[in-house]
Amino acid sequence: MGKYLLVCTLACFVPAQANLMNNGSFETPAVPVGSFTSFPSGSVSIPGWTVVGGGGVAIVSGTFSQECCTFPAEDGAQWLDLTGDLSNSVEGVEQTVASTAGTNYTLSFWIGNIFDPTGIFGTTSAVNVIAGGTSLGTFTNGSTITGTQVWQKFTTSFTATGSSTTIDFLNADSTNDNSNGLDNVVLTADTIGVPDPGTLSLVGLGIIAIGIVRRRA
Repeated sequence: MGKYLLVCTLACFVPAQANLMNNGSFETPAVPVGSFTSFPSGSVSIPGWTVVGGGGVAIVSGTFSQECCTFPAEDGAQWLDLTGDLSNSVEGVEQTVASTAGTNYTLSFWIGNIFDPTGIFGTTSAVNVIAGGTSLGTFTNGSTITGTQVWQKFTTSFTATGSSTTIDFLNADSTNDNSNGLDNVVLTADTIGVPDPGTLSLVGLGIIAIGIVRRRA
């Protein structure tokens, strides 16, 4: 009994790691419900993000539907289509965040895929992720569920080399695939925060309580 109380006492007061990405779920700017808004290469109209590459991207409403399929968001009410409005070259978005050289960071994100082998949306969704100019890999959602967009979570990590790091998400789908979803991008530093004095006091009280419980047992 005392052991489990100690674990909870320590774990419950570890500060939650803040998401270092701005607008990671693409909830702004708001787009028309059931529709989408396109953003050309070079656009900075998506808060926190810059559109890069040869084409453009689109923020899509989670209630959007077309032909075969529905396109729900993974988080919130909107998501980002890395292929834009019927364009699909090497295009995507990037964001520069403050970082600390030598610190390891964990990056998680969700990729959405429509399985549409006879239509315009292709069969897989592949995203090339780059941090600080170094590729972290190409991540592919190969879901074969038809009729709706299916999301898959991916997690990777990198060690920062400077006071800022630029993170890119680039479309890696074939030219005949016109949907590649990105949503719920989260970046956290892999450091354990030092508890403030109030937290340490609470931990101390918990340890004292454990001693009392053990004496009574």
